[in-house]
Amino acid sequence: MIEPSVALRTAIRAALIDTPAVTAMVQPDHIRAGSTRPEHMPMIIMSDGQTVFLGHAAGSQYVARVYVDLHIWAMEDRNDTAKAIGFAVMNVLKHAPATAGFDVDEWALPVVRWMRDPDPDKAYTHGVMTVEAVMRWSI
Repeated sequence: MIEPSVALRTAIRAALIDTPAVTAMVQPDHIRAGSTRPEHMPMIIMSDGQTVFLGHAAGSQYVARVYVDLHIWAMEDRNDTAKAIGFAVMNVLKHAPATAGFDVDEWALPVVRWMRDPDPDKAYTHGVMTVEAVMRWSI
Protein backbone atom coordinates (compact mmCIF):
# COMPACT_ATOMS: atom_id res chain seq x y z
CA MET A 1 0.00 0.00 0.00
CA ILE A 2 1.37 3.43 -0.90
CA GLU A 3 0.76 6.75 0.82
CA PRO A 4 -2.51 8.43 -0.32
CA SER A 5 -0.96 11.54 -1.91
CA VAL A 6 1.41 9.36 -3.95
CA ALA A 7 -1.53 7.21 -5.09
CA LEU A 8 -3.48 10.33 -6.08
CA ARG A 9 -0.52 11.81 -7.99
CA THR A 10 -0.08 8.50 -9.84
CA ALA A 11 -3.77 8.41 -10.76
CA ILE A 12 -3.76 12.03 -11.92
CA ARG A 13 -0.69 11.49 -14.11
CA ALA A 14 -2.24 8.37 -15.65
CA ALA A 15 -5.45 10.27 -16.42
CA LEU A 16 -3.54 13.19 -17.96
CA ILE A 17 -1.27 11.11 -20.19
CA ASP A 18 -4.32 9.13 -21.33
CA THR A 19 -6.04 12.31 -22.57
CA PRO A 20 -5.16 13.44 -26.12
CA ALA A 21 -6.29 17.03 -25.39
CA VAL A 22 -3.53 17.25 -22.77
CA THR A 23 -0.79 15.32 -24.56
CA ALA A 24 -1.33 17.38 -27.71
CA MET A 25 0.09 20.31 -25.71
CA VAL A 26 2.37 18.63 -23.15
CA GLN A 27 4.53 15.60 -23.91
CA PRO A 28 3.78 12.70 -21.51
CA ASP A 29 7.36 12.70 -20.17
CA HIS A 30 6.87 16.39 -19.28
CA ILE A 31 4.05 15.42 -16.88
CA ARG A 32 5.71 14.26 -13.68
CA ALA A 33 6.00 14.50 -9.92
CA GLY A 34 8.73 16.57 -8.35
CA SER A 35 9.63 19.85 -6.77
CA THR A 36 12.13 21.34 -9.19
CA ARG A 37 11.81 24.07 -11.75
CA PRO A 38 10.85 22.85 -15.20
CA GLU A 39 13.68 21.89 -17.49
CA HIS A 40 11.41 21.73 -20.54
CA MET A 41 8.39 23.75 -21.61
CA PRO A 42 5.51 23.29 -21.47
CA MET A 43 5.50 21.12 -18.36
CA ILE A 44 3.21 19.91 -15.58
CA ILE A 45 4.91 19.15 -12.25
CA MET A 46 2.93 17.66 -9.37
CA SER A 47 3.96 18.60 -5.84
CA ASP A 48 4.55 16.14 -3.02
CA GLY A 49 1.05 16.83 -1.74
CA GLN A 50 -0.43 16.99 1.71
CA THR A 51 -2.27 14.25 3.60
CA VAL A 52 -4.47 15.11 6.58
CA PHE A 53 -5.51 12.00 8.50
CA LEU A 54 -9.23 12.24 9.35
CA GLY A 55 -9.64 9.04 11.36
CA HIS A 56 -11.20 5.65 10.92
CA ALA A 57 -14.20 4.39 8.98
CA ALA A 58 -16.21 1.19 9.28
CA GLY A 59 -14.48 -2.10 8.60
CA SER A 60 -11.02 -1.05 9.86
CA GLN A 61 -10.63 1.53 7.10
CA TYR A 62 -8.68 4.77 7.25
CA VAL A 63 -9.73 8.16 5.87
CA ALA A 64 -7.64 11.18 4.86
CA ARG A 65 -8.10 14.46 3.03
CA VAL A 66 -5.43 14.76 0.33
CA TYR A 67 -4.26 17.85 -1.55
CA VAL A 68 -2.03 17.84 -4.63
CA ASP A 69 -0.80 20.92 -6.50
CA LEU A 70 -0.14 20.71 -10.22
CA HIS A 71 2.28 23.37 -11.46
CA ILE A 72 1.61 24.22 -15.10
CA TRP A 73 4.50 25.94 -16.89
CA ALA A 74 4.56 27.37 -20.40
CA MET A 75 6.38 30.03 -22.39
CA GLU A 76 4.70 30.31 -25.77
CA ASP A 77 2.03 32.96 -26.43
CA ARG A 78 2.42 34.40 -22.97
CA ASN A 79 -0.37 33.05 -20.78
CA ASP A 80 -2.57 31.70 -23.61
CA THR A 81 -0.69 28.40 -23.88
CA ALA A 82 -0.55 27.87 -20.12
CA LYS A 83 -4.25 28.61 -19.75
CA ALA A 84 -5.14 26.27 -22.62
CA ILE A 85 -3.18 23.49 -20.89
CA GLY A 86 -4.84 24.34 -17.57
CA PHE A 87 -8.30 24.19 -19.15
CA ALA A 88 -7.56 20.76 -20.67
CA VAL A 89 -6.25 19.50 -17.31
CA MET A 90 -9.26 20.93 -15.48
CA ASN A 91 -11.60 19.12 -17.87
CA VAL A 92 -9.84 15.81 -17.10
CA LEU A 93 -10.02 16.46 -13.36
CA LYS A 94 -13.72 17.38 -13.18
CA HIS A 95 -14.12 13.83 -11.90
CA ALA A 96 -11.85 11.87 -9.58
CA PRO A 97 -9.39 9.62 -11.41
CA ALA A 98 -9.40 5.88 -10.65
CA THR A 99 -7.01 5.39 -7.74
CA ALA A 100 -5.67 1.86 -7.18
CA GLY A 101 -6.22 0.61 -3.63
CA PHE A 102 -8.24 3.65 -2.54
CA ASP A 103 -11.82 4.85 -2.74
CA VAL A 104 -12.38 8.55 -3.34
CA ASP A 105 -15.36 9.59 -1.19
CA GLU A 106 -15.22 13.32 -1.98
CA TRP A 107 -13.67 15.18 -4.89
CA ALA A 108 -13.39 18.96 -5.12
CA LEU A 109 -13.22 20.55 -8.54
CA PRO A 110 -9.76 21.95 -9.21
CA VAL A 111 -8.87 25.54 -8.34
CA VAL A 112 -6.22 27.33 -10.40
CA ARG A 113 -4.15 30.46 -9.78
CA TRP A 114 -2.11 32.08 -12.59
CA MET A 115 1.15 33.99 -12.21
CA ARG A 116 3.29 35.72 -14.82
CA ASP A 117 7.02 36.14 -14.56
CA PRO A 118 7.65 39.73 -13.45
CA ASP A 119 10.56 40.00 -15.93
CA PRO A 120 9.03 41.12 -19.26
CA ASP A 121 11.95 39.56 -21.17
CA LYS A 122 10.91 36.12 -19.93
CA ALA A 123 7.64 34.77 -21.23
CA TYR A 124 6.99 32.26 -18.46
CA THR A 125 3.49 31.70 -17.21
CA HIS A 126 3.02 29.53 -14.14
CA GLY A 127 -0.32 28.20 -12.96
CA VAL A 128 -0.91 26.28 -9.76
CA MET A 129 -3.92 23.97 -9.82
CA THR A 130 -5.00 22.39 -6.53
CA VAL A 131 -7.02 19.21 -6.33
CA GLU A 132 -8.58 17.89 -3.13
CA ALA A 133 -9.88 14.43 -2.34
CA VAL A 134 -11.14 12.52 0.67
CA MET A 135 -9.68 9.05 0.30
CA ARG A 136 -10.49 5.82 2.14
CA TRP A 137 -8.46 2.60 2.31
CA SER A 138 -7.79 -0.57 4.28
CA ILE A 139 -4.46 -2.07 5.25
